[in-house]
Amino acid sequence: MTRNPLDILFIGGSGVISAPSVTRAVAQGHRVTVLNRGRSTTRELPDAVEQLTADAADAGAVDAVLSGRDFDVVAQFRAFSPEHVARDVARFTGRTGQYVFISSASAYQTPPSRLPVTESTPLRNPFWQYSRDKIAGEDLLVRAHREDAFPATIVRPSHTYDRTLLPTAGGWTDVARMRAGRPVVVHGDGTSLWTLTHSEDFAVGFVGLLGHPHAVGDTFQIMGTHAPTWDQVYTWLGAAAGVPDPEIVHVPSDTIARVLPDVGDGLLGDKAHSMVFDCAKVRALVPEFAPTITYDDAAHEQIAWYDANPAAQQVDPGLDAAFDRLVEHARAL
Repeated sequence: MTRNPLDILFIGGSGVISAPSVTRAVAQGHRVTVLNRGRSTTRELPDAVEQLTADAADAGAVDAVLSGRDFDVVAQFRAFSPEHVARDVARFTGRTGQYVFISSASAYQTPPSRLPVTESTPLRNPFWQYSRDKIAGEDLLVRAHREDAFPATIVRPSHTYDRTLLPTAGGWTDVARMRAGRPVVVHGDGTSLWTLTHSEDFAVGFVGLLGHPHAVGDTFQIMGTHAPTWDQVYTWLGAAAGVPDPEIVHVPSDTIARVLPDVGDGLLGDKAHSMVFDCAKVRALVPEFAPTITYDDAAHEQIAWYDANPAAQQVDPGLDAAFDRLVEHARAL
């Protein structure tokens, strides 16, 4: 669909998910403004982007930098509470033709009663407050659209990554363990299916929804069809790191959650369950959305980036020690 150039505001814009969308929107001829704290040095934005500096959580600072500004589209990547969404509804009513809220696929019924997950799958996550806050934000937007015609679009991504965001629980700590010949911990039995989506693939679907008249007042999930097992994910990452057969130790998710509470909510509330999605709805509006990047290839891109950026190779000593305890516990059973 050929469209006229849009004035688009990205709140966020330099993150894993948002940065490729900014780049794609600029490449398609849209006028793009990015509002964030201006601290990212990992992902460079196109020169054509107008950059505004403010903390998205500071309502006064945001109001100040956006004073007198209207946009065809506002893409909100940095709202994590219903209170923040409510401020946005008040702020952008009458000032935008479309407000796009980045929710999360973790908002879906967890575990799902059936697969594949679609946009009509119930929203209920008893394990993770992050997901419940996203649900509450969605509920607020649905009411605002129904009662006041606020032009909301809700987007639910799943696990989206780029060259910098390793998908495993330990990140670079897992890679360091593999390269040292030490075992890595995988939750459950390693056979659950997990959908991984490269951020460049996500950007195709996302930017295609911006300014689309049929997207307003509706909800879309955007993710790929690539759903490997967790054992495959770790094995591909190991192979990319030069360890073709990493030692994997399986530990029940509940046990990992007890030992690593900071990891536990996201594990029990998301990654511990098979998640496969049907994205026919977004493809109907954005036919060019056809994800092609799979993790067996992307893992090599990630390792190459980390090897070229030694400062990013951060091993978490506390996490590393916890993995050792989990391995010892599993071997003692």
